[in-house]
Amino acid sequence: MKSFRIVITVLIAMVVAAAASAQSRGNARVQGKVVDQGGQPIQDVQVKAQMVDQTEIISAKTNKNGEFRLNGLGNGRWNVEFAKDGLEPVRQQFEVAEDRAAPMNITMGKPQPKEDPSVKINAELQRAVSTAQAGKYAEARKICEDLVAANPVLTQCHAFIARMYAAENNAAEGVKAARVAVEKEPANVDNKLLLADLLMEAGEKAESRQILDGIDMTQVKDPFPFINSAITQINEGKGAEAAAALTKLQAQFPNQAEIYYYRGRAYLAATKLDDAKADLEKFVTMGKPDSKEVADAKKILEQINKK
Repeated sequence: MKSFRIVITVLIAMVVAAAASAQSRGNARVQGKVVDQGGQPIQDVQVKAQMVDQTEIISAKTNKNGEFRLNGLGNGRWNVEFAKDGLEPVRQQFEVAEDRAAPMNITMGKPQPKEDPSVKINAELQRAVSTAQAGKYAEARKICEDLVAANPVLTQCHAFIARMYAAENNAAEGVKAARVAVEKEPANVDNKLLLADLLMEAGEKAESRQILDGIDMTQVKDPFPFINSAITQINEGKGAEAAAALTKLQAQFPNQAEIYYYRGRAYLAATKLDDAKADLEKFVTMGKPDSKEVADAKKILEQINKK
């Protein structure tokens, strides 16, 4: 008896499911016409109708006059889609009541070109650069702040914001933005150099030097954060340390004239006069003849030669 009841239950479930599926079928007919934006009929448009909450699809195609007909529809609400390659699909709903439905007249057109968001973003980035070049640093920074707020993936904006703060002589805020830049792109050496430079300017010398010491010198493209760090050491009376750091830097940038000038100053602070003289003489041949540094180097050389 138990197995018989199970069979009866299964049969009832199948009948209920079949009845639910059959609800989409009926005696209604929907017809209509599909035309283009110029009013011309479109042939071979695929028309697919599906009653809401049902799975069965009733389909048809338009003829050469753009006309279609869907037969055997049940009463209820239907979703219908009109599709053809090269045209934007059209989706609508219609109602079948008392085995009747209103005719459908559909206009189809070509897909609208989708705007590439990168075009607008690149234009804004260029506007930020142009604004910065005009000396409007706060305005340029705001452009990038708005961009990164709307597009968090634009991690390069954080470094730009930090540079704008630096140009505004706001090292503290620059450090905050540079930290975010390093966090977002931890392998970016330029961002690390930027953070180190701003930390040095903000008075956080120990952290700045720690960052510089951890950078692979072969990846460095801008020597000036290291030069700025060496200048600070020279001013602190740490000539030997500054000279050692600049020697390491000079191996990567042998033609950077400023390195010889500041290493000469570092050797002078460390009372290594012969080394100071060699570097300063080298700098005089490399530097701009009318620069303040060349004039200063010549004065120091005169003093050294008098000793």
